[in-house]
Amino acid sequence: MKLQIAFDAADPHALARFWAAALDYEVEDHTVVVDGLLAAGRITEEETVADGDRRAFRDVATCHGPGPRIFIARVPEPKSAKNRMHLDLQVGPDAAAGEVARLVALGAEVLWTTSDRGPVTTTLRDPEGNEFCVS
Repeated sequence: MKLQIAFDAADPHALARFWAAALDYEVEDHTVVVDGLLAAGRITEEETVADGDRRAFRDVATCHGPGPRIFIARVPEPKSAKNRMHLDLQVGPDAAAGEVARLVALGAEVLWTTSDRGPVTTTLRDPEGNEFCVS
């Protein structure tokens, strides 16, 4: 069994770049697959986008690394409520402040910091509004 974490997003490619940078992952290159589907007539040009020098699916982006693969799909509606699940990035107390600063520089927003359940934990929001924690 493989684990994949899925996100909904307004801009899947921007969110994939954020999470790839945040997790030290790589954005997956779908150029070969997209070009093959175009050549076979299974998708149209309107279902693709240029993402830098890559050809990509318009509505899907992915990134991978040593942990679970991240799959991001375009949805028409914005995020409207608190996440029912979230990622916890555990870097240790000595690295947490630096990691929070790095993630903010990538586009995250700090929501709050607390130690009410043990270690000091900072809750942030990614560029699409998804909450996650660093401790």
